[in-house]
Amino acid sequence: MSDPSARITWDAAGQPVSADFDDVYFSRADGLAETRHVFLHHNHLARRWRDLPAEKNGSFTIAETGFGTGLNFLAAWMLWQQAAPPSWQLHFISVEKFPLADVDLSRALHLWPSLQPLAEQLLAAYPPAPTRGFHRRHFGPVTLTLIIDDAAAGLAELLAADHRAVEQPAAPVDAWLLDGFAPAKNPQMWSPALFDLIGRLSAPGTTAATFTAAGVVKRGLQDAGFDIEKVAGFGRKRDMLRARFRARALPIPEQPAAAGKAPPGMAWPVVHSRDRVAAAARSALVIGGGLAGCHSARALARRGWQVTLLEQYPHLAGGASGNPQGVLYAKLSHTRETFSEFNLSALLYAQAFYQPLWQNHGDLGRQCGVLQLAYSETVEHQHRALAHRFGEYRRFLRRLPAEAASTLAGTLLNCPGLYFPAAGWLKPAAVCRQLAAHPKITVLTDCRVESLQRSGEHWVALDRGGHEKARAAVAVIASAHHGRQFDQTRYLPLRAIRGQVSYLPATAGTETLATVLCGKGYIAPAAGGQHCLGATFDLREATADLRPADHRRNLDNFAAVAPALHAAGMAREPHTLAGRVGFRCATPDYLPVVGPVPRLADFLDLYAPLRRNARADIAAPGRYWPGLYVNLGHGSRGLCYTPISAELLAGLITAQPAPLPRPVRQALHPARFIIRDLIRNKI
Repeated sequence: MSDPSARITWDAAGQPVSADFDDVYFSRADGLAETRHVFLHHNHLARRWRDLPAEKNGSFTIAETGFGTGLNFLAAWMLWQQAAPPSWQLHFISVEKFPLADVDLSRALHLWPSLQPLAEQLLAAYPPAPTRGFHRRHFGPVTLTLIIDDAAAGLAELLAADHRAVEQPAAPVDAWLLDGFAPAKNPQMWSPALFDLIGRLSAPGTTAATFTAAGVVKRGLQDAGFDIEKVAGFGRKRDMLRARFRARALPIPEQPAAAGKAPPGMAWPVVHSRDRVAAAARSALVIGGGLAGCHSARALARRGWQVTLLEQYPHLAGGASGNPQGVLYAKLSHTRETFSEFNLSALLYAQAFYQPLWQNHGDLGRQCGVLQLAYSETVEHQHRALAHRFGEYRRFLRRLPAEAASTLAGTLLNCPGLYFPAAGWLKPAAVCRQLAAHPKITVLTDCRVESLQRSGEHWVALDRGGHEKARAAVAVIASAHHGRQFDQTRYLPLRAIRGQVSYLPATAGTETLATVLCGKGYIAPAAGGQHCLGATFDLREATADLRPADHRRNLDNFAAVAPALHAAGMAREPHTLAGRVGFRCATPDYLPVVGPVPRLADFLDLYAPLRRNARADIAAPGRYWPGLYVNLGHGSRGLCYTPISAELLAGLITAQPAPLPRPVRQALHPARFIIRDLIRNKI
């Protein structure tokens, strides 16, 4: 079933009250004025933001407990517009255990007319399925990361590694807004674990402000390493607290785990290292001009980095990203295992990311929805479970019987399906061109990189003749299965999987198709007089030639589930069809590889105890090639996976907050295969 959401009542003045905690979301006197007094003024945000050096690119991070109605976020966003230099970015992280339904959020925010332009943007971007986990949204220079979880549990996911003896996050918080319901109403939130995490996520100079002066909060902040000051509260509240973090030494246990065993779920505390020299240089080269490379380049350029994008083909998206139509599709589950949670996060982020492209660039694709067909009893059972988990979130997905699905699709269907109204199809090559069209991105085509060499503080990309093609402080390898050709990445178990798509000429009977259909294959509504059907999946074939038998497989995938569509346009000889062959890049666990490139020899030495004890506690971070990263292995879900993977990668490179929780980040980590093979004694 759906994750719990806030239960709201409305008082006589039309203000929201929590039915669970019997407490108001903001001051009845003037909630916006309270926010400005308590959180903005006493964190000195206006002054601090005006003092940011306008000639530099940088970021400022706020973390908040209790997103509530989003009032604090909107007030901070407005102040940022007024006070901060345009070259800087604001990261606003907020943890909320009981998110408001979108209708309640809309009603609450209508109380503040001065915030309406910003509130409308927030409402449009509010997650259609505010499930437990991370939800990132961009508003120009302002980025919101909404974490749906208990406050302490959610903040813990921001740590680079949950181990006192290894480096803590590379992106400390600059200012804390300690909001939420009063300690007397919600004592569970104001816990020692919460204050400990606040301290661990802070750095010297970090400030905090809170509306309460309760003893538990005062003592918690002091224990976390803050110097506190009691000052005048807002309105009738006599006192509130503001605080400043002082450096404190985190206790490192001599024996972090008894009997040589690591704590549960932490067999290898690998952290993503920060390249301080590279971050200062703010230059990167990206190898690969497909979706992974173009998204990576754009994510860095948006942060003010100068990027050189190198593509081996004469044009961008010459490889697997070059199909005429691609579908925004994810593999979801009713369980919360890591693969499914990554797919859910990736899909929600991608839908929001592509929304402005669909709205403003109609030639790039259509947000026509995606209908996943229950073509077997097993799939139908999975759909029922998904509908049970997400049934409350109808803006995200709906389970439709065959008749309703047929009406929506514009063609007769013989099975029910799951409908994702915010998804659709895109032209991957056009998306790549749009992403690369940025003043800080230089594109070099017909540029095959054969090797990477370290020269001083830079990476140098060399062609087959040893000639330099580009150099930069950071190098990102995003060239699909070609990514393992480099000496530094040969250990990666990447494989190329052949896929063939078929181009089906549209007819009067097929042009009625109004949404993407996904079953054993997919078909998108017609674009440019043809449909794109796909795609085959061949592990043992390496030919780039079109094969009529594969066209037949693509056509036959819809014979049983969409008989009218099949009869109207698919009853043709396969050898008459055009199409395209591409090679997906996949990993053994079908999750992408995103992060810093390990030094293999160092990892084998450092983590050797795992050969004898898979739970060995190794209190040390891994060792990496400085400034070298990968974004690979997206398989057939490049449109879905690459936006959030690039956002994760850019955050690692620039020392900014992560868009995914730590277990998911670790599941994508390039070192996971080394660790796996050490445990299995394969290396």
